[in-house]
Amino acid sequence: MKTIKNKTAFITGASSGIGEAFAYELAKQGANLILTARSEDKLQVIARKITKEYNVKVTVFTGDLLDKETPQKLYNQIKQAKLSVDLLVNNAGFGKWVNFLDESIEDYEDMIEINVNALVKLCHLVLPDMLKKGDCGILNVASTGALQPCPYVAAYCASKSFVLNFSEALYGEYSKHGITITALCPGNTTTGFQLVAKANTKGMAADTPETVAKQGISALLKNKSFKIVGTANYLQSFLPRLLPRKTMITIVSKMMNSKVNS
Repeated sequence: MKTIKNKTAFITGASSGIGEAFAYELAKQGANLILTARSEDKLQVIARKITKEYNVKVTVFTGDLLDKETPQKLYNQIKQAKLSVDLLVNNAGFGKWVNFLDESIEDYEDMIEINVNALVKLCHLVLPDMLKKGDCGILNVASTGALQPCPYVAAYCASKSFVLNFSEALYGEYSKHGITITALCPGNTTTGFQLVAKANTKGMAADTPETVAKQGISALLKNKSFKIVGTANYLQSFLPRLLPRKTMITIVSKMMNSKVNS
C-alpha cells in the first residue's frame, strides 16, 4: 500500500486504546474512517472530534465481535452505505494473564472468537474487493507475545502467534497483487488491556498507543510483513531464535509466574 490519503480505513476496537490512536493517526494522514466497537457513545464522540479536527468522513457501525455473525453484518452495512474498505485494521482483541485453569473455557472461547475467528472472517470478506482495486492493505494487531510460548498467558499469546503467522502467510499470497498485509507486534502499551487482562505490568516499560499506531502505519506503507514496536522488543525477539525452546519456555515461565502469582 503506497498511500493513506483519500483512502477509507475500517478499524475494529476503535473506541479506545490502540484502535482509537489508529483512528486519529489515519485521519491525520488524510484517510476517511469506518469505526466499529461495542460502545456507540464512545465511537460517536471520537467521530465528532476527528471530523472537526481533520475534516474527513467518519462512519460508525457498532457491533460485538463475540457474535459470530457480526463480521458479515458489518460488511453488509459497509456495502449498503456504498463504502469500500481500502485499509482494514484488525485491532479488536483481549487477553488474560492467569494460571491456565483459573480462567473458564468460555472466556478462552470468547478470546479465540475475537482474536482469531473474527479477524480471519473480516480479512476473507474485504480481500476480494481489495484485489479488484489494488493498492490496499490490512494491518493485523498481534503482539510481542506471538514470538514465543508464554506460560501464564498461554491462550492469548497462542492466538497472537496465529495472527502473526496468518498475516505473513497472506502477505506471501497477496503482496504481489498490490495488497500489503502487515502483522503489528506491540509490547506493553498504556491501554485498558491491563485492566481486562489483570496484568501486573509494574516496572515494565510501555509504549503509548500513538507510538504503536504510527509505527504500524509506517510499516504498512513500507510494505513490511511484520513490525515489532520498540528497539528493546525487537532485540528481545532474537532470543527465541538463539536459545533452545525449552530454555526460552523456562525463562518466560519464571518471569510470568512472578507477575501472575506474586
